[in-house]
Amino acid sequence: MTEALQRPVGLPVSDADPFAHDVLEHPEPLHQELRAAGPVVYLTRYSVHAIARHREVHAALTDWQRFESGSGVGLANFRHEKPWRPPSLLLEADPPRHDAPRRVLRELLAPPALRRLREQWFAAAESLVDDVVSGETEFDAFTALARAFPLRVFPDAVGLGPDGRENLLPYGNMAFNAFGPVNDLVEADAHRAGELSAWVNAQCAREKLREDGIGAGIWAAADRGDLTHAQAPLVVRSLLTAGVDTTVHGLAAALFAFATHPEQWQRLRERPELARVAFDEAVRWQSPVQTFFRTATTDVHIAGALVPEGSKILMFLGAANRDPARWNDPDRFDLSRDPSGHVGFGMGIHQCVGQHVARLEAEALLTALARRVERIEPAGLPQRHLNNTLRSWASLPVRVRAAA
Repeated sequence: MTEALQRPVGLPVSDADPFAHDVLEHPEPLHQELRAAGPVVYLTRYSVHAIARHREVHAALTDWQRFESGSGVGLANFRHEKPWRPPSLLLEADPPRHDAPRRVLRELLAPPALRRLREQWFAAAESLVDDVVSGETEFDAFTALARAFPLRVFPDAVGLGPDGRENLLPYGNMAFNAFGPVNDLVEADAHRAGELSAWVNAQCAREKLREDGIGAGIWAAADRGDLTHAQAPLVVRSLLTAGVDTTVHGLAAALFAFATHPEQWQRLRERPELARVAFDEAVRWQSPVQTFFRTATTDVHIAGALVPEGSKILMFLGAANRDPARWNDPDRFDLSRDPSGHVGFGMGIHQCVGQHVARLEAEALLTALARRVERIEPAGLPQRHLNNTLRSWASLPVRVRAAA
């Protein structure tokens, strides 16, 4: 921690850059430093207040009245800066503007509504695993499983056509990068921003969506008056933005966890009903969504520290999910743990509305793997894909032995 010329009174100050490449690659040292420094730390590089302990992050996530999302959940402050796209009605809006879109999606994505997908997704997972696993073999678990499975089943559920699905992950990567500063990661996507945005926006139109998909259900809600017809495509866009990348990298986190914790893989094989617990523990342990911002709507006190009205507050979800004040042995992936208090899906009214979809995808894939794979282990060094917001992957080489 260092002193700064404009140090807020009584607050520890850091000149660390949470969006630097080395931090994005290995965030844990900074997380430990911020948690140890205090409940609120001022980051001089971006003039924001940071919170990295579970208690404060959880409290901010559940207090939308004082920690608003409507001014943007990234570094940009929509009070003063024009958003690069129309803001998300789920992620970047507060009540009452947030209420109707969330209510519609909550009904469409609730567990009872997803039961019709369960048999189909379990069969798809069995088929994919049987195609990938044979005898003892090496492959990239990120591309062959974690990326392949959501891209096979989720766009179908939304009702997307077959063409252009390769644009989903690049668009999501661009959108999540945009929550951070305008750095080299953002600039790397700039040449494709118009093309990717145009493709995704086109997929949200009613005529592009199959009549039996979730997207058509959103448009039907608009016909009933539950949404406006202007809101409907933005709600579909929210599904396509947040519903793919986060699940892909959450599944990769689970596969990485099992490859590096063989005793936990055997526990899952013995008790495949733990598949959903395993996914939640992987989300806690790796936190695919590492950070989000809020904006103080008034002068607020966080653990006695004054945060002035209008200040941007950077919440370190990944740090909160490994806070030793909340978790025993937090750096360990452990299926005997109850991970249900993690903030990897957020908390409060902005908690991820599609988390049940992600859990069903994970349950299907991990159950199929537990049936088919006796052993999974690293076959090389995994490679990260750097993103300003996501703890994402580029490759995850593994060696597996098929069960007899």
